[in-house]
This record gives sequence, C-alpha cells and structure tokens, in this order.
Amino acid sequence: MGKHNIDLPALIGSRICHDLISPIGAINNGLELLNMSGSGAAPGPELELIGQSVESASARVRFFRIAFGAAGEQTMGQVEISAILRDLFAGTRFDIEWNIEAPQTRNCVRMVFLALLCIETALHHGGHIIITEQGNTFRLQATADKIAIDPALWDLMSDPDHETMLQPAQVQFALLPLIAAESGRRVTMETSDTELTVRF
Repeated sequence: MGKHNIDLPALIGSRICHDLISPIGAINNGLELLNMSGSGAAPGPELELIGQSVESASARVRFFRIAFGAAGEQTMGQVEISAILRDLFAGTRFDIEWNIEAPQTRNCVRMVFLALLCIETALHHGGHIIITEQGNTFRLQATADKIAIDPALWDLMSDPDHETMLQPAQVQFALLPLIAAESGRRVTMETSDTELTVRF
C-alpha cells in the first residue's frame, strides 16, 4: 500500500456508507408515498417493520460513516451528533448523553464513536453512558448493573501491538488506539463491577 493510500480502508468505508445511504433513503421515500397513496387502508405490520428497519439501517450507516470512514478537520455540532446517537440507540437498552456543547472535529467524534462501540461490548444488558470533554480530554463514563470486559480486547488500548485475534465486530479495539496515537492522545480505561470510564 503506497504512502498516498495509508487511509485507504477509511476511504473504502466512506465510499460504502455513501453509496448505501441513497438506496436506504429511496426505500424510506417509497414508504412515505405508500402511506400517502390515499388507499384508506391503515398501514399494516409489514410496512411498519420495513419502516423501522430502514430507520435503523440509516442510523447505522450515518454512525459507521463517522466511525470507520475518512475523517477530517470539518466540525460537527452538538445537535447533529446527538441526533445520530439518538437515532442509533433508539429502542435499545442504552441511554447516551452527549454533554459537549462546543463543535468538535470529525476526527474527535470518530474516536468517541469508536470508544462507544468498545464500551457497548462490556454492557451486555445496556446501560447509561455520559460523554464529556474537559481540558481537551474526552471522557466516556458508563454505568450499568454489571460491567463485563474482555481483557484481551481492552489490553489493545494500552498496547496496540498486543497479539489478539479480532472478529469483525471487534475491529474498533484495534482502530481506536491507533487513531488516538495519530492525534497525540492515549486511551486509558478504569473499570469496576458497575462502572467503566474511557479517556483519551
């Protein structure tokens, strides 16, 4: 991979998400047209299920485009970020609070989203996650009835070269410390039976 293509995986992620969002939006538009067709029939459970699935897919694509796509120094505001998180975790057992008013660079949001994916694996029954920033340090504090971390995965935060066989759903554990290091940050983690805090 040439020096000009070091961010090729992220560019691929952006391309996939960009190309997926259009057909997902088209499906949603089609559902709205069906509901407005004036047939007089109440929408059945089939259309409701399709609608929910489209909303979920759209939320995931928007989230993954930030987490795994190419990042830049463009900024994202509190309203936009909160909307993405609200839509992604709607109907789940997770309650996410984005308590940062100042706009953030896309790269910083990318790190936070990757950290959320890491934390999610430790909260098997859901939980409450508060995201704050103080002194240029991001802090994600999760509380739940029980925290269950996989040490082999979380060891990657302090040692990215630690040999661990990752599954596709665990790729965030490899990405976060690398991206943080490129930004001059170091990821740290503290955990107890009911709390998990990630800082970078």
